Amino acid sequence: MTTILVDQDLCTWCGICSVVCSMGVIDPADENTLPKVQEAKAGICIRCGHCEAHCPSQALLVNDRPDEKVPLPAGAGTIAPGEMGFYLKKRRSVRHFTKDPVPKEKILEVLENTRYAASGGNGQPVEWIVVHDPKNVQKIAGLTIEWMKTLVNSAHPMSGYLPVLIGAWERGNDVICRGAPHLLFATIPEGNPIAVTDAIIALTHFDVAAPAYGIGTCWAGFVAMAASSYEPLQKELGIPAGRKFAYAMMFGNPQYKIYGIPRRKMLAVSWL
Repeated sequence: MTTILVDQDLCTWCGICSVVCSMGVIDPADENTLPKVQEAKAGICIRCGHCEAHCPSQALLVNDRPDEKVPLPAGAGTIAPGEMGFYLKKRRSVRHFTKDPVPKEKILEVLENTRYAASGGNGQPVEWIVVHDPKNVQKIAGLTIEWMKTLVNSAHPMSGYLPVLIGAWERGNDVICRGAPHLLFATIPEGNPIAVTDAIIALTHFDVAAPAYGIGTCWAGFVAMAASSYEPLQKELGIPAGRKFAYAMMFGNPQYKIYGIPRRKMLAVSWL
């Protein structure tokens, strides 16, 4: 299969596609030929799309579902630095949610953004499990508490703190999922040593994009620790064979709005 498709009427022979190619497989155009990927190099292409994205005249397409290409409108995605700064600084870990569910359609919109998260070798290894039913979220929180009970009086670093969490839960205080109506689990292939980082990058995309849709998020650390080792919770999630859990995030409609920006540590930078 041809690796790239080039429209000879649009190509300006600028050579940018060859320069930006992540794998260096695109032969530059000359006065007689268009840019091309030789058959011997085709298997090296990771279909990252750098060549297509950087083509000024949009003459080039990666031959990967080319019929699905969506034009990038002029100026689309441009955010003023000041606005970006305020947007990121407003981001909070939400621990108080309304009982109103987030529609599945909106969740899919946010997850659509995560498809474009960076991944090693453009492997795109992350798949998702969305726990949408609040009753199932509470079941998972309960299984996390069960996991904690197995660690009391053990050598686990959290051992001394666990009775406080377990006691709060038994008094009706959801210290695990904070009343979040939904949970998001990232799964990755077994045996892929870099996929766990890819999952964190993808989850961060979700975390950053969610507030634009009115969704609040919080990294679900207790659930993540339990899901990494507690078999009953792993079975509850129904992770497909050949895949494993990477990390979890709770989310929902935030109960309270943000009106200010708290302080953070001073920036620490070393220049070499």
